[in-house]
Amino acid sequence: MARRLLGEIVLACSLLVQGISLAAPAQPQAPVLAPEPRQPNWGELSAEQKRILAPVSGEWDKMPSHQRKKLLGVAKGYPKKTPDEQQRIQKQLKDWSRLTPSEREQARKKYEQLKQLPPEKRQEVKQKWQKYQQLPEEKKEALRRNRSPEAAPLPLITPEPPKTPIDPAKADAAKASAN
Repeated sequence: MARRLLGEIVLACSLLVQGISLAAPAQPQAPVLAPEPRQPNWGELSAEQKRILAPVSGEWDKMPSHQRKKLLGVAKGYPKKTPDEQQRIQKQLKDWSRLTPSEREQARKKYEQLKQLPPEKRQEVKQKWQKYQQLPEEKKEALRRNRSPEAAPLPLITPEPPKTPIDPAKADAAKASAN
């Protein structure tokens, strides 16, 4: 009898625990994102892909998977491009490969800012860029050297120069008397 009673108590407790756990609200879980599929290393690319992506060969194996995927898409569409478009892509890849990681980050940020502009402002920027591209290389270099002041970050506080020259002997004496 005692065994039967003990069995019923264990059964009742386990049913009670199950009931409580079923009644408890489920904890919200973050959605599980599928990991980006692994993209091939440089050695795994075809000869054609290597030829097209040669300017970034040195960084390829260090690139995140999403960048490799994007560049593989560029390589896939490359044969369908006109010779002028292919030449432009090669130049862009070479220019990109010469940038430092911080310069690349700046370029990405500027691109994102450009995407946020209204269409008419984007068109205005595009026209200015096309005008710049038509300049002779010497003028482009001069513009790069003499960047506008608005391109340089401004200091938050500008130190004010002293109004009267300070005599070092008097300054030392003032410090000594203050202590």
